[in-house]
Amino acid sequence: MIFIERVSHISDYEETKMAEAKRIIDVAREKGVILKLIGGLAVRNHCVITYFCEREYLDIDFVGLANQSNKITYLFEELGYMENKNVWLATAGNQKQFHKENPEDHVDVFLDVLKMDHVIDFKGRLNIEDYTISVSDLLLSKLQIFQINEKDVRDILTIVKDLPLGKEDKKGVINVKYVAEVCSKDWGLYHDVVMNINKCIKLIHYYNLTPEEVEKIKSKISEIKEAIEKAPKTLRWKLRAKIGERKAWRRTVEGQA
Repeated sequence: MIFIERVSHISDYEETKMAEAKRIIDVAREKGVILKLIGGLAVRNHCVITYFCEREYLDIDFVGLANQSNKITYLFEELGYMENKNVWLATAGNQKQFHKENPEDHVDVFLDVLKMDHVIDFKGRLNIEDYTISVSDLLLSKLQIFQINEKDVRDILTIVKDLPLGKEDKKGVINVKYVAEVCSKDWGLYHDVVMNINKCIKLIHYYNLTPEEVEKIKSKISEIKEAIEKAPKTLRWKLRAKIGERKAWRRTVEGQA
């Protein structure tokens, strides 16, 4: 399975998406509304060398606060967007979706938490970066995906390649201590995060990276894995670990088996 060449450019369409995402965040900030990018555009925002992280970005994804739900709706309406209220109803108020002329070209806003294969809580953590969720949460949001795809692998490798490791929340720094602590409370999350770290280590050689880049990524991602393994685990984690895969350890995401 051979993936992937370096991507050397980004289209005007993707550039427009990034510009629009930042415009929305800037207007929101002026109005006291908190919105931060998540997903592929958030990863690209932190790229040091963009040739590796460039890829197709299908839509704009944000995280906001549930207690600002109405303000978020008013904000997007002022910006010329319409809300798809079916998404709000289908997700029990966990997610909002907005669009302009084309409903397929939409903006998603997750409120407080990301509920995918696992649940990641962002409350109290949306003030670390200017335009994105913290890079630590961004890494977790990618590593938690059970059916990880090539774009997710590329995003994970990009984050680890371009950003330093640390032990506290700072702009542009992966807080290894935080990542390990989150995984130490949830065995299911731990299971899939470690599984995906191992996958990334195996797949890194299929990318057109220099030997120095490969060793740099392998060293840093191995350090993250070691911190996760060594972090003290909660009693709940230990009890769940005894059951293992005999019981479902993740949520079933629409479109997945």
